[in-house]
Amino acid sequence: MNDITWEDSFCAEGANCFRIGVDDSGNTYIAVAGAEAHYVTDSRDALRSLIREIKAGKADHLL
Repeated sequence: MNDITWEDSFCAEGANCFRIGVDDSGNTYIAVAGAEAHYVTDSRDALRSLIREIKAGKADHLL
């Protein structure tokens, strides 16, 4: 398993905090802050695409 370097938490309205991490192999990780052992992982390109789509409003129907 690769060592993950976690960024500071991104929080919205108090308790909804997430962390994004990276490793030396080019993988990215997303986890709920405090539960980093349970994460979703993919490539940096996949995370970049996810963030672009969210910014474009393509996930707004989930809110």
